Amino acid sequence: MIQFDNLSKRYATGFDALKNVSLHMDAGELAFLTGHSGAGKSTLLKILMLLERPTSGTLLINGKNVNRLANYKIPSYRRQLGVVFQDHQLLVDRNVFDNVALPLQVSGYSRKEVGRRVRAALDGVGLLEKERHSPLTLSGGEQQRVGIARAVVHKPRILLADEPTGNLDPDLSAEIMALFRRFQEVGVTVLIATHDIDLINRMQCRIIRLEQGSVVADGESYGTIC
Repeated sequence: MIQFDNLSKRYATGFDALKNVSLHMDAGELAFLTGHSGAGKSTLLKILMLLERPTSGTLLINGKNVNRLANYKIPSYRRQLGVVFQDHQLLVDRNVFDNVALPLQVSGYSRKEVGRRVRAALDGVGLLEKERHSPLTLSGGEQQRVGIARAVVHKPRILLADEPTGNLDPDLSAEIMALFRRFQEVGVTVLIATHDIDLINRMQCRIIRLEQGSVVADGESYGTIC
């Protein structure tokens, strides 16, 4: 599903954000990406989103090399991705329904299909009754769940999350991780970048650890593969 083959990223300043990274994720697998600040986690996610291009090496998605995908094809490629951010990035001048609907509206879905998919996504994260609320009236955990609903409303094959529980208390963090597990259980490939070691150890899933741009550990917590 996702394969990094000897992939590196060097910026114009000479900084090596990633160094010869090789790893593989199967379809429907859930894994955590961890490491110190500046270890390369965000760069790896940006390369998956094609916000950055690797300097060398290969990124394969479903066996297809996307390294040199033409710019005009990138929007189509990104439709198979869902992305969740730490700070939610919700539009405060739009209600919950309209925030979740935005990716579908950009892609030209019909009004009827938008309504069906948005309500299904909100129901999946337990917020269907708040579709007309402003994001400003929601708790931090609820705002993050809106962000997750927006990320999955177009039914992506890959779900990426960058520190999705960084602003949440332990109980809310556990709720958010349970949502990610539910998406993984229906076949979505989930990669989560996080510093929350205690939480990911409790999840008993694969942990990929980066250090100074290199993969220094890639294994399963407690010997379990999610």
